[in-house]
Amino acid sequence: MTSVQVDKQHDGNEAPGQEPEEGYQRGLGNRQIQMIAIGGAIGTGLFLGAGKAISMAGPSIVLAYAIVGLVIFFIMRALGELLMYRPVSGSFSEYGREFLGPFIGFVTGWTYWLFWVVTGITEVTAAATYVQYWNKDIPQWASALVFTCALFGINLISVKIFGELEFWFSMVKVTAIIGMILIGLGVITLGFSDAGDTASFTLLWSDGGFFPKGIGGTLMTLQIVMFAFLAVELVGVTAGEATNPKKVLPKAINTVPWRIGLFYIGALIIILSVVSWTAFKPGVSPFVAAFQQIGLPAGAGIVNFVVLTAALSSANSGMYSTGRMLRDLALNGQGPKFFTKLSKNGLPTWGTGVSVAMMLFGVYINYQWPGEAFNYVVSFATISGMWAWIVILASQLRYRAKANRGELPQSEFKAPGSPFTSIFALAFIGMVIVMMGVDKDARISLYAAPVWALILGIGYLCIKRRDAALVAAGADTKS
Repeated sequence: MTSVQVDKQHDGNEAPGQEPEEGYQRGLGNRQIQMIAIGGAIGTGLFLGAGKAISMAGPSIVLAYAIVGLVIFFIMRALGELLMYRPVSGSFSEYGREFLGPFIGFVTGWTYWLFWVVTGITEVTAAATYVQYWNKDIPQWASALVFTCALFGINLISVKIFGELEFWFSMVKVTAIIGMILIGLGVITLGFSDAGDTASFTLLWSDGGFFPKGIGGTLMTLQIVMFAFLAVELVGVTAGEATNPKKVLPKAINTVPWRIGLFYIGALIIILSVVSWTAFKPGVSPFVAAFQQIGLPAGAGIVNFVVLTAALSSANSGMYSTGRMLRDLALNGQGPKFFTKLSKNGLPTWGTGVSVAMMLFGVYINYQWPGEAFNYVVSFATISGMWAWIVILASQLRYRAKANRGELPQSEFKAPGSPFTSIFALAFIGMVIVMMGVDKDARISLYAAPVWALILGIGYLCIKRRDAALVAAGADTKS
């Protein structure tokens, strides 16, 4: 839905909250949406990034994941309220455009596109790293190139194929984590394997305490933990292609608490109870390290395959999301018109193709700086991804105020505790951004943010000069 269509909706030409036809095929069913929602919360941030977080904070990383997980739930319920008001493929970019103004919609669309391009580079980089677990002779850049081209081909077939691939990617991740938890419980309670004599829940506090690096060490991991949850909002982008969005999406969003509790908190508690936190190192998957410590090298290989699929899953989701976001921008006159074109299968192939071309820059990064590529791009992804969360929360606050005044229909899926939960989540994100400024490794993203903002500001002024009438129509939706 474009900003002009929002005007028509509010003028009464369409029923409130009813989305018009966007041209996409509603090919994502309940089974696929549920697994996309689950898989969106399980990626490289957990399988690879958690190693660095554990080394920085020790067992208290469990508390960091729990707190951030609560904030993520507030964000997702805010998104859910907006989705039930108007489920569209543009999602938070559309909501930013309607409730915060056309410029915010423009910034959000292009920033979320950048987020997925950078995340695609991050995930392909991680996947190429995992391949070297089996064969170090394979150049990292070569693996990255093969993966990028293969996933692009999949995204050119149909949205059903994308959904099915994500279903099985997510199934692999879920099965592996549950299996890891069960094996870990067996090691702790029955004492089998090489780690059986030392494995105990007491490792959570006996080796330097629960906060071995102090509260400050835990706080410094928050941006890493936030990165682990990036992409959980992807379920909102699927709204335009879900078969029954008003039934399927609330179910997916309501699974967030148990997903976080089981796949993050539960898995980390078991891992840190099997192996002391001092054994984990940055750049090494804690899951792989745990299996090696247990003395199951075959298990480590299996987990490495799982984290490989997790990275490819996230990169696949990135290609899916970028094409939809570019098309939404183009439909609103905020991007090149050729991005509006759909293939015979209802796919935004132009937007996806251009995005993949940008992702191929990641292959060059892998070639030029193979050992540092992951760290270079992860901070860029974090700050751009958090912008989407900020817009979701701010849009929901604005929508709720209008709905309470009777200017808009009430959502069928209200965020509990709002506006207080949304305000708390916004404050928390602000604190994390401040902590990123303190961390010298993450600070680079804050240096890049003003440059990106300047580029977007210049781009928006050019668009406004070219088509002031369209911008004015978008501005009307804010009032």
